[in-house]
Amino acid sequence: MKTKDIQTSKAAPRIIISGGGTGGHIFPAIAIANALKALCPDADILFVGAEGRMEMQRVPDAGYPIVGLPVAGFDRKHLWKNVAVILKLLRSQWKARRIVRQFRPQVAVGVGGYASGPMLKTCALMGIPTLIQEQNSYAGVTNKLLAKQAAKICVAYGGMERFFPADKILLTGNPVRQSLLDAHVARPEAAAYFGLDPKKKTVLLLGGSLGARTLNRTMEAGLALIKANSDVQFIWQTGKIYIEEVKAAITAFTGEAMRNVRVPSLPNLYVSDFIRDMPMAYAAADLVVSRAGAGSISEFCLLGKAVILVPSPNVAEDHQTKNALALVEKGAALYVKDADAPATLVETALQTVADDAKLDELRRNILRLALPGSAETIAKEVLKLIQ
Repeated sequence: MKTKDIQTSKAAPRIIISGGGTGGHIFPAIAIANALKALCPDADILFVGAEGRMEMQRVPDAGYPIVGLPVAGFDRKHLWKNVAVILKLLRSQWKARRIVRQFRPQVAVGVGGYASGPMLKTCALMGIPTLIQEQNSYAGVTNKLLAKQAAKICVAYGGMERFFPADKILLTGNPVRQSLLDAHVARPEAAAYFGLDPKKKTVLLLGGSLGARTLNRTMEAGLALIKANSDVQFIWQTGKIYIEEVKAAITAFTGEAMRNVRVPSLPNLYVSDFIRDMPMAYAAADLVVSRAGAGSISEFCLLGKAVILVPSPNVAEDHQTKNALALVEKGAALYVKDADAPATLVETALQTVADDAKLDELRRNILRLALPGSAETIAKEVLKLIQ
């Protein structure tokens, strides 16, 4: 969608939602938009994302218009490359100003990601109230800067006063995909969906919407252990960019060409680049192995899933490790360091999934951290800012 195509209604509340980059930002943003529509069906919602990022496809798929900014993240390893990044930021701020003048929003919501910085900064400078949704237990640099002008800051963890003004903070939790909460799938049905045995324990391994190299390499190295423990099943989401590499590793190990999602000699292993029906996957799983993105953790809490977290070391301020430790301190998750995963993760998963008492303990403790109704709570705060 181009800025010249932006349509507005004078009567309807006009709301901008900005951010994206990963599913962890996009899914909460769409959940907030859906909650706004449920509370106020005539609300006019415009998304603002980053050109070339996944929100430019996922948001229209969800039924909302989106405009892209030519913004990119800073390269912390090669500082000389940031000249182009600064130019893109200036162009993005100019385009954000044009979007505001055309759409005339009454409030702007930032969910994190490249686009939220220039968009919310521009809105604040033009006198439009802003709301920030901080998903992590350790606030990012952009949100800490935006907080000075924000009217309200919705957070998912306690203790965020060390980053934000206490009088602006509201503990809401992170919105999650409504389809996960609405689904009521029986375990036998879920196991059958993946062609697995409902009587056997099942481990679900997720690398996030883009996949995770360490988790995939760990599983490749653990194929012999997986084969030897045929009483435990694995559902392995590789991510699209790693699927061919994974298939080659499985073929090299088994001597069988991998077709579709499994090979005959490893009937306890289901492999896919992307799992489209996550309610089925969660229903089938006794234990989840995952990165420690804020959105994923919120899903685990609301669904009461036993989980082993392997935080990505390649994120700003190492916030995934801080997310994971916030759960570990409450006995609500297990933690394996990324560097230790190739040597210990598969064995840890096998030991944990066989321990019913440990699984029950993890489920009980993580369920206590759930904050249901997050999207609706945030949506109500957005509408209050308009009023």
